[in-house]
Amino acid sequence: MRVAFNATALLSPLTGIGQYGFQLAKNLATLPGLDLDYFYGAFWDNNLKDDGVTGSAAAALPWLRRHIPYSYELRRWVQNNRFARYAKPSRFDLYHEPNILPLRFDGPTVVTVHDLSWIRYPETHPVERVRAMNRYFEAGLEQASAVITDAQSVKQELLETFGLSPDFVTAIPLGVDATFAPQDAAQTRYARDKHGLAHGRYFLAVGTLEPRKNLSTALLAYQQLPADLRAQYPLVLIGMKGWHTSALERQMAPLLQAGQVRQLGYVSRADLVSLMAGARALIYPSVYEGFGLPPLEAMACATPVICSNASSLPEVVGDAGIMVDAMDDVALSLAMRRLADDEACWLELKHRSLRRAQQFTWAACADKTLAVYQSIVS
Repeated sequence: MRVAFNATALLSPLTGIGQYGFQLAKNLATLPGLDLDYFYGAFWDNNLKDDGVTGSAAAALPWLRRHIPYSYELRRWVQNNRFARYAKPSRFDLYHEPNILPLRFDGPTVVTVHDLSWIRYPETHPVERVRAMNRYFEAGLEQASAVITDAQSVKQELLETFGLSPDFVTAIPLGVDATFAPQDAAQTRYARDKHGLAHGRYFLAVGTLEPRKNLSTALLAYQQLPADLRAQYPLVLIGMKGWHTSALERQMAPLLQAGQVRQLGYVSRADLVSLMAGARALIYPSVYEGFGLPPLEAMACATPVICSNASSLPEVVGDAGIMVDAMDDVALSLAMRRLADDEACWLELKHRSLRRAQQFTWAACADKTLAVYQSIVS
């Protein structure tokens, strides 16, 4: 079976959807009888790329989206034309769009819908993104032969919002990269020393700095910790700037100046693993997630998770972490204090986290995805 796979999400630093596309494609490529061709926006390649675009090019992307009118529509028009020149049903048995909005293809099409956040929480997205999703999403559903979601909660939202048949949508959990694994203090030292962090002595928050990740609640919760605890446990933020961050930056400013919050921006994959493994806990109060890779990655490092009980996160974390209401900064602060002070609780959640993470693999994700391919290709 020859598959056209849209890999344009791999051209930026690999955050959630980019990681999904890369890990899924890497594991699909190991399965017998599958031949994947990757579309990179301007060209096709038989090789899977994971180096992305870093540095100034990556930093320029948010600026371009903010300052170039209708930049999404322009990029989509260009990509559709370049995609259609090569992607013919005579050449491919199937097209998989791993990033919600499919390009034009006249053959069997699988679309992965990661979430409906632009419908549920439009205020957490730039206006142009909401406009583009509203314009193209339903047409994409009509083009699709099958839809994949990352979680049962998103599948249910699709069924209720768009009246789809349950047989049309398959929920396939994501996996966790084997590089995410427990590390001791010696193993995490290289990454920690860059930022003056002690093993097991900091809280970590991971995600693009944007409204949906709800880092403002994490900051409010952190500020409620006793001063001596904040001195022992800084709050470390990892993630690129998204959009609409000015209020968050103002909120962070005094904590950054005091050294209680450390803003690291985008870090390498190797450093991310070590910083996750060395954290006391991952703080993840997102208001809405289609899956939530950072909590799963933290659990694979035996790092306890404190997260919101919203959307798909209970499916991922289960009973391995502490869940609070997304907007309840008091409950979040109490949970942080508990994991800092209660060694027995912290150790128990470390063990639970590791066991829970072992249930999620990219190999299983690829196997189930192949089964969807086979169901629509006769």
